[in-house]
Amino acid sequence: DGDKRPAGGAAAELSLLGVRFGEHPERTRVVLDLSGPTSFHAFVLAKPHRVVVDVQPMSSRVKTSRRAKGGLVLGYRFGNFSASTSRIVLDVAGPVRIEQSFLLPPDSQFGHRLVIDVRKSPESVAALVPPKSLAPATHAAQRPIPRRHPGRRISRLIAIDPGHGGADPGAIGVNGVYEKDITLRFARDLKQALERSRGFRVILTRSTDIYVRLRDRIAIAREAKADLFISLHADSLSDRTIRGASVYTLSETASDKEAAALAAKENRSDIIAGVDLTKQNDEVMSILIDLTQRETMNRSASYANLLLGHLRKSARVLRKSHRFAGFAVLKAPDIPSVLVELGYLSNPRDVRYLTSTSGRQSLIEAILRGTQDYYRATSALN
Repeated sequence: DGDKRPAGGAAAELSLLGVRFGEHPERTRVVLDLSGPTSFHAFVLAKPHRVVVDVQPMSSRVKTSRRAKGGLVLGYRFGNFSASTSRIVLDVAGPVRIEQSFLLPPDSQFGHRLVIDVRKSPESVAALVPPKSLAPATHAAQRPIPRRHPGRRISRLIAIDPGHGGADPGAIGVNGVYEKDITLRFARDLKQALERSRGFRVILTRSTDIYVRLRDRIAIAREAKADLFISLHADSLSDRTIRGASVYTLSETASDKEAAALAAKENRSDIIAGVDLTKQNDEVMSILIDLTQRETMNRSASYANLLLGHLRKSARVLRKSHRFAGFAVLKAPDIPSVLVELGYLSNPRDVRYLTSTSGRQSLIEAILRGTQDYYRATSALN
């Protein structure tokens, strides 16, 4: 019952107009109000328990909402999972199964609706494979790879990774701004700045508001044979007084408890977006886990130190500005990688700084200068 197609043709531009819930002792009915009919595929995942609904690409007129405790559905998120799929993720209180799911045509009171009945279950039902028309594409295959001359590798190719995206908003700022929007805009501006300077080419792991799995972010950079990987984030902390930029590089041992907690939270990003992490092949696992490339880690640390030298001149940085943690996106064994925390969305001054043109330009200029110094130091510009 979790894979349905509309009776008629889908509307040219679809929108999610609202989300409604009907609570019953053993069941919750979820009603998605839509601007038109859509193909859809609904399935469940465990660890943690979620109901995932993939639909045709659509926009949303509703904000992500957290429901009160007591019902089966605790909250929901909406976002673009790929170029061909939008995704609604329902966080649920425990093991559930989808009792039924169906589309309803408009009537005198409501428009098009997608109805999903979720019932308590002793065990979570195994996830179904999405239909081909809605299956999330391999993001690495979608990314434009710069042309290479046969037998000659492009030098100074940088992969920029805007954190989060799609159904995973990341941190939410004190003014309601999403981390995924901050990082995407910054990545686009940084790409332009690097490409305007001499000798750099840039790819983005995502150029729109879609979710890209952590392992695919690494794969994109490795497939393009990138020389450097820069992941951009703007997290939040419980202490709203802390502000400033910092740079993380990979280490088996976190530099402090805060670094460890931040890495653990970021590494759960695939779970937030409703991705099943239980099936991974040996190659992917080796990318995510293998920490044997010490030379790469040393080069990452060298780049981080050069970067911080320029950040300290033009922006506020944390007192312990070079930190170490086990971020999944930093675990490519053959590409020097850093994660740049641009600031903290839990701090009002950092939010104003990151959303201002002058603030972004100061940070971008520092990253540009640090990157130029890194390539000079490694003789990459010769």
